[in-house]
Amino acid sequence: LNQTLLNRLHLQGKIQQKLSPADFLQIRPPVKQIDHVESEKDLAHTFLHRLIMLDYRARYISVRSSCKTKVSFKASSSDWDVFVSSSVDTHKKEQTSVHPMDIQMAVFHCADSFLKQMMITKLSQCQYALPLLVPDPVTNKIQFPLWTFREITKTWKLTRCDSKIVTMKSVPVYKAETPLVSFFRLGSLSVSKSQLMNTLINNRHDTFFHRNCPGSTKSRCLMDGVAEIAWYCPAGKPNDAFNDCIAFCNLHGDALLTEKQRDILIEKSSINVFLLASLQNNEESRALISCVFKSHKPLICLTVDDSCDAVKTKNGKYIMGLKDRNQPDVSEHLKSIIREILTSLDGPILKPSFQLETMAELSGIRVDETDSACQRGKSAAMKIINLLTKDNMDVSKIKDEFLPCQGQLWHQWSKIHKELFHLRGNIEMEKSQKQQELMNIRQEQCAASCSKLMELFTGSLSSLPPTEKKYFLKWTQIFIDAICTDDLSSILQSYDEKWSEVLTLKNKWDKSDLLLRKQTELEYISKKLQSVTFGLEHIFREMGQIYEAHKTTQRENRDTDWSQYPELAAQLMISGHPMELMDGDAGHVPLTWISSLLEEVIKKLGDQRVFVLSVLGLQSSGKSTMLNTMFGLQFAVSAGRCTKGAFMQLLKVSEEMKKDLKFDYVLVVDTEGLRALELEGNNTLHHDNELATFVVGLGNLTLINIFGENPSEMQDILQIVVQDFMRMKKVKLSPSCVFVHQNVTDVAAAEKNMDGKRRLQEKLDQMAKLAAEEEVCDEECFSDVTEFDVQKDVKYCAQLWEGSPPMAPPNPGYSESIQEVKNTILSKASKSAGITLSQFKTKIQDLWTALLNESFVFSFKSTLEIAVYENLMAQYGSCTWTLRSNMLTIENQLHNRIENGKLDEVDEFYLFKETSKIYEKIKKEKKMYLKHKEKVIMAQWQEHENKINELCKEQVNRVKVKLDGVIHHRKAHKITHDRKSEFENKLLQKSKELAQQLKDKAKDEEELQRQFSSVWSGWVTELTADIKPVEDINLREDQLMILQELGFELSLIDECKTSGRYKKISELGDYSDYIMKRGQTHLRPVIDAYQKYKSSGVFAYEEQQQIRSLVDKAEKESLDAIQSKPVATRGYTSTYLIQGANHVTEEVQKFLSEKKYTLKKEFTVDLLLYVFYRAKSWLLESHKKFKVINDAITYLDAKKTQYYRVFRSFCKGNSSAVVFGELICEKLKASTVEAVCNKTAIDLAGRMMCNFPAFNGNRLNLEKHVLKSLAEKEDFDDFITYITNPRKQTEAFIKAEVEKHIFRDHKDEAVNILKKNVDDIKKSVTQALFTTTQKVQNQRGDTEMWLKEFSNVLKDELTLDNICSENFSDINNFHFLKEEIQKGLTCITEKMSSLSLYKLNESRLKPEEILIDQLCNCCWEKCPFCLAVCTNTMKDHSPDDHSTPFHRPDGIKGYPCRETGELRVIFCTTLVTSEEGFYLSSDPEKAIPYKQYKTAGPPYDTWSITPDGAKLAYWKWFVCRFQMKLENHYGKRFQGSGVDQWKYISKEEAIRSLEMFK
Repeated sequence: LNQTLLNRLHLQGKIQQKLSPADFLQIRPPVKQIDHVESEKDLAHTFLHRLIMLDYRARYISVRSSCKTKVSFKASSSDWDVFVSSSVDTHKKEQTSVHPMDIQMAVFHCADSFLKQMMITKLSQCQYALPLLVPDPVTNKIQFPLWTFREITKTWKLTRCDSKIVTMKSVPVYKAETPLVSFFRLGSLSVSKSQLMNTLINNRHDTFFHRNCPGSTKSRCLMDGVAEIAWYCPAGKPNDAFNDCIAFCNLHGDALLTEKQRDILIEKSSINVFLLASLQNNEESRALISCVFKSHKPLICLTVDDSCDAVKTKNGKYIMGLKDRNQPDVSEHLKSIIREILTSLDGPILKPSFQLETMAELSGIRVDETDSACQRGKSAAMKIINLLTKDNMDVSKIKDEFLPCQGQLWHQWSKIHKELFHLRGNIEMEKSQKQQELMNIRQEQCAASCSKLMELFTGSLSSLPPTEKKYFLKWTQIFIDAICTDDLSSILQSYDEKWSEVLTLKNKWDKSDLLLRKQTELEYISKKLQSVTFGLEHIFREMGQIYEAHKTTQRENRDTDWSQYPELAAQLMISGHPMELMDGDAGHVPLTWISSLLEEVIKKLGDQRVFVLSVLGLQSSGKSTMLNTMFGLQFAVSAGRCTKGAFMQLLKVSEEMKKDLKFDYVLVVDTEGLRALELEGNNTLHHDNELATFVVGLGNLTLINIFGENPSEMQDILQIVVQDFMRMKKVKLSPSCVFVHQNVTDVAAAEKNMDGKRRLQEKLDQMAKLAAEEEVCDEECFSDVTEFDVQKDVKYCAQLWEGSPPMAPPNPGYSESIQEVKNTILSKASKSAGITLSQFKTKIQDLWTALLNESFVFSFKSTLEIAVYENLMAQYGSCTWTLRSNMLTIENQLHNRIENGKLDEVDEFYLFKETSKIYEKIKKEKKMYLKHKEKVIMAQWQEHENKINELCKEQVNRVKVKLDGVIHHRKAHKITHDRKSEFENKLLQKSKELAQQLKDKAKDEEELQRQFSSVWSGWVTELTADIKPVEDINLREDQLMILQELGFELSLIDECKTSGRYKKISELGDYSDYIMKRGQTHLRPVIDAYQKYKSSGVFAYEEQQQIRSLVDKAEKESLDAIQSKPVATRGYTSTYLIQGANHVTEEVQKFLSEKKYTLKKEFTVDLLLYVFYRAKSWLLESHKKFKVINDAITYLDAKKTQYYRVFRSFCKGNSSAVVFGELICEKLKASTVEAVCNKTAIDLAGRMMCNFPAFNGNRLNLEKHVLKSLAEKEDFDDFITYITNPRKQTEAFIKAEVEKHIFRDHKDEAVNILKKNVDDIKKSVTQALFTTTQKVQNQRGDTEMWLKEFSNVLKDELTLDNICSENFSDINNFHFLKEEIQKGLTCITEKMSSLSLYKLNESRLKPEEILIDQLCNCCWEKCPFCLAVCTNTMKDHSPDDHSTPFHRPDGIKGYPCRETGELRVIFCTTLVTSEEGFYLSSDPEKAIPYKQYKTAGPPYDTWSITPDGAKLAYWKWFVCRFQMKLENHYGKRFQGSGVDQWKYISKEEAIRSLEMFK
């Protein structure tokens, strides 16, 4: 090969390292739509890119440098001389341009077999001649590239001369049997043979390149000896040049010099045409012609230098001179001669049919298909084809026989599966039956899945190396196409004819039975067309069904390694093979298969980002052709196999484009045409809406393809598209769109286009208003629905063909238009980050699940958005904890200041300043965390930041109110506080005086204790003589007194107390025992009315709920009222209980005044006892605090030990510094314990928030762990508490888990935290001692100064109140004092290190309370159907709906069936997909469809209840485990058939089912 040529074309090294399709089928920078390049190195790649885009001008690209025309000036010469001399070539000849056909052939030789095949297929589509015989540029051996022809199909209409009947034929070109007319040039001629041939085939298009084509040069390297072939295909019209398909072959170069090729063609041709100067002059030419003349084959000689008319010398031998004749005349004469020969009586002898495949039988030439890899791929494919054809089976039966899983079984499965979303009647029973039917079908599929075809196919896929696998797939499709072509062609013709008849009848007024009959016939043909349509996609579909069947049933199959199917398909998808996303025949998405397939793709590629491009359009609107042109994709485009359903294909983004795009692949989703002919009249509108909604939802951008400007067709697609975009907006998806008008006659007419855009805008706005009404929105125009600019987002494309098919080449304007559309797509894509493959997978699941429910907007659940939201909720929880824990620290510091008397007023500005610091720190941290996250996360986080800001204000207010309470309490007890100081001062003085008296007995410990005890009680009596002691309270007596004063009999009170039923009144399942019975005659009319309503079920349940609400309301409000009383600061009085009791009785009376029935006295007594019972512990605890603070005797008794030590120390003769040090240490002992416990409580809570699985996530995570704990304990009462009062049970769970974590599971860790805090407090006190002592010594201060300074340094950490320095004014050695205190501190901290963790229970801050405040400050709204609690982490999360994944059967809350009164076992997530309705208590006669539950108003309209096919096994287990207890609790029985289905679920499986929620 001419190496220089390769170097010039930048193809050096590509003869060995071939170019492949993967090098070109990538997202690359846009190809400039100009007819030249600036460098020869760009020629080859530009040629191929333009060819892939079906731009036939790719062959005419020239090189134009930026150099200007050379200007010549010569001194002392006239202009004429310069002009004349410039025409003489005196300079060295410049390098000639590369011949256009050399570019084509250079690329051909440097391409691998798959790129060659693509290239030749594109050349054929461009109506160019194709290489038939090619001399190898290295070995000079003749090659026959049969492989490159395998994907070309020729379609034409044959007209029979005798009958004028037109028959359409569509044949793979390698199988087509046609006459072959070969042209040869002998010697050098002035006439172009190729140009003459073009006039025979297509006078408007240069099928063969000739000397007068743009870019042609005299020098060419690679074309001499190349034989090219082209086919003339008639259109079945009167002006056809020939009535049947004819092949024309052109041997380039002098035929005298290319003997091998010449002889082959002469042998294979039906007619041989020779162009030569004259038969008289050249002996070599004359000898060759003489030889051919003697054969039986027709011969036509065209002599360039002769002027004779066409002469027929004998049968089939013609000669014609070309001199002085114009080309049209020559062309017409030549056509006439060829027609005459081909229609001669001796046709079979004169025109042996030519077939490409037979060329492979010739000796002396190398066929490309003899390559070993190709042969192995072909051999594997032949095994499959032999299997399909061995019994001469009808093509329409092949799929039923060899692909049984996807036929009737899959269609039936899809139908039943869709019915699951439209249940009625006994829903759970019907659902159970249908699920069993689905399982039975899957088992049938498993049994039928061992077909030999699938074994051979998957075996080859898994065992063949990559190249052989590519050949295998190509061969399989080629052979399948060959089997189906004839049947498909005839059925399509029948379909077209029948469709025309139906249309004609539809337009007639008298629509008779004939129309119905014709439509039935059309339906039959349509089904037949569907049955004969067979391709690789059906085999992949079968793989998917086999996989789904085995995966569902978990059946092992020795004959089928089904588990590897997704991996095999993933390899193909990565290599660019299209994969079926939605089965167009069944109208269903095989979710299990698609999910596993995409998971395998993710395993191999990583979770790459993809930009999803969806394409929508009416059937046969040119969508697939547009995609093939735009990206070189492999979607089928023949009319015989329109895309069925939806297919997805990956396109890699080239390295050079990655700098402009934020994703790695474009994933194209092509769809079956809306209003597809095959589906006409078969739920077409529903199918169209379903398909359109699905692909619009999947796409980041949707390409809406409109063919022509037919208003009715536009109306159809616009209506569907606008409604889909409206739906997407409602479910918070925001795809953009581009409209493409194809087949527009004059794309250059700007005025017309502007008018077209205006009309489109009007139509879109009109549709948006209509869709807004249907979807209940307030959008006014299309741009309100989605981001849309009519000027930028509407593109016009020229018609595809330049002339009339089948001989018309593609219109170059079409290629330009499509390139412009592609540029628009890439421009929009550059602003998007796309989505990850895993997100795409979940999006498919979400969209399809919602579509199955029909009410798409109500049903759509974005798993992706939910995952993002739940992640943000976890982040929100983390932020709120950071804020809360910091505020606890600040609160603790300020609390200590108040107790130390250092703070009399809380500065709100200071609190805001401190929270602002924390808030800004949180914002900064989250900004870093979210830096690389998606826009949707950033947008949602902005909303949550506002919530955190609100929480900051809430925390400030909370802390201020709490600390104001402490200040108020301290001020209220100032007298008590001062008195305590007085007590301590006197006690100190008395101890000192007594010690002076007993100095000599200092060594007798027992005597000292006896003496001290003897005087202590006297001191206490003396000091408290004028103080009244605080008495203990007797709640039992108070409660009895209150109940009797309210008019209740003592016997009734005793009976209610003894039964203990009152303790569970809030959790009762059935309150009917409290309702007056028939025996009470004076109330009979009221009771009869109640019984009547009760029989309806729904009313009885509503009343039960209202009674429970009364109990909850009365309890909460009464407890709030009691707990708001200052018991801890001012003490207890029975008035508080009386006020609470009065509130309860008022609420009961108010409730009964609105009812038609009455409640027994037992109800009110039980409710009052319940309120007393709930208030008891708080009252006792509060009174205990009051007594400790305010009872002087209690206070002094607590000080006895402390002052005995002071007394003993004085007795021993210790100095004031030693005694004062001991006193300080005594104060430090209590204060440090409190400080350490408070700090440890905060730290432990923080540690559990970070590390404890139940607490370190969002609200949903906590709920999951609560449910898990309930199941593990299996305590029915706890379950009932959870169902009726989830917050109460959650708080109990938190307390239990904290206790278990701190005191058992992680005790060592808790002890270490406590020890660390002890060390920290020791360091703080030691530092305070050093700082204080140094300052006092420097300033020569006294004891009072030292004490004041020491307290001030520790004011934020410890409380050191009530230390009196009056008796220690003689201290002057403060260094000694410091050392004494340090000794005592060491002793204190050593003891504290072994402090019991149970001491935490006595501290002011408790870890469980901190965690309850943090974790329970969330949403507690309950589902209006099943009472499941909302799992949103934020308390007020509007405008987001309430939601939970833990919905349960409504029988669990005691809801009875309206008809039977039995407890139901139906999940509300099932009900919202059913055809059933529910009733409101306000209107028990009117049913509201569950599917439209939001229309029922609040609280229904604030909930998002999304359908869930996989109901939580947890609640099914619960119902079975506690069925009898539930029935006893509610006094009703469960619907038996539903519960029976769930008895196989184990507790372990129930707990496992919770793990799916993360």
